[in-house]
Amino acid sequence: MPQIIPIKDLKNTSEISDMCHKSKEPIYITKNGYGDMVIMSMEIYESAMRRLSVYRDVELSEQQLENGQVRDARTALADMRTKYGL
Repeated sequence: MPQIIPIKDLKNTSEISDMCHKSKEPIYITKNGYGDMVIMSMEIYESAMRRLSVYRDVELSEQQLENGQVRDARTALADMRTKYGL
């Protein structure tokens, strides 16, 4: 379940840091009752960025397939061997 805290609670920095590391998910910060920010531990952030990178790569691959930008694997590998002298 997501944690939601008011912005005034950000004064307690060590408490907030502990919450971020224990929760394993983002903490939502509200201002005047409305969503304002999201904070998370570095580990959770880096994990999310790695996942996002994979999703972007998959999306790019799907676009390349749709546009016909594909090559036979054997031909591509043979070209690379020739190019790099392998």
